[in-house]
Amino acid sequence: MPADTPDLSIIIVNWNTRELLRGCLAALTEDGRRKTDSLSPPSVLRPPSSVEIIVVDNASADGSVEMVQREFPDVRLILNEGNLGFARANNRGIAASRGRYVLLLNSDTVASPDALEMLVTFMDAHPEAGVVGPCLRRPDGTAQPYAFGGDPTPGYLLRRAISRLRGRYLHDWGTTAIQEVDWVSGACLMARRAAIAQAGPLEEAMFMYFEDNEWCLRIRNAGWKVYYDPQAAIVHIGGQSLAKNPAARQAYYESLRYFYRKHYARTAQLLLAALLPFYRRMIRA
Repeated sequence: MPADTPDLSIIIVNWNTRELLRGCLAALTEDGRRKTDSLSPPSVLRPPSSVEIIVVDNASADGSVEMVQREFPDVRLILNEGNLGFARANNRGIAASRGRYVLLLNSDTVASPDALEMLVTFMDAHPEAGVVGPCLRRPDGTAQPYAFGGDPTPGYLLRRAISRLRGRYLHDWGTTAIQEVDWVSGACLMARRAAIAQAGPLEEAMFMYFEDNEWCLRIRNAGWKVYYDPQAAIVHIGGQSLAKNPAARQAYYESLRYFYRKHYARTAQLLLAALLPFYRRMIRA
């Protein structure tokens, strides 16, 4: 790689989340931290040449672009003419990036002091790793669900629904153990450049939901491993739940069906169709 290749390219997709985006960028940049000292401790992303930050804006109408231009002049902006969705927008950022590693980072996150450096160090120490993700924490410090999981096979979905029916989660997202997993959340997902080159970009047919799972599956199929490293922690504020967002819920199930059409046999697709009515009733994400 060229001598000026950054260690890390951070890709942040934004759509009308100006204040959240401001907090996310402030936690990552020297200038931003000076303006909002109470937001986060000093970042590990120094010197500036070791990281590039790219914001891909999906035609926001809330002043997000102007805020970035005014307050974070070193951040690179890619402006889309419409809302391209999570996968397509991230792919534009990935194509424009130069880092050895690429980090997909939601705008509603705040990086903890050492988390990103720890993830880079983990990837350097594990050449078999194509992807790694951190622990996601709520603003109150508790572990947030869905930081990682298993592929959505009929058996997995059934076990997940039964666990929720019993008032439990299928996974212990508060674990402190580094472990190999099927996928990690796209809210903060670090991928190796070589793994992306082999597996290809995010699946643009999936507007939102399951695109992180689908990407990790293709990266694993290309011979790489996916890890969850809870020693690194990122604050993730999170958005509306599926239960309160009918449009998002519809996109969730459309993406799940697409996942099955792309990766699973007809028998599994039929099992999904039979399982979905029960699954819809049981899951309250």
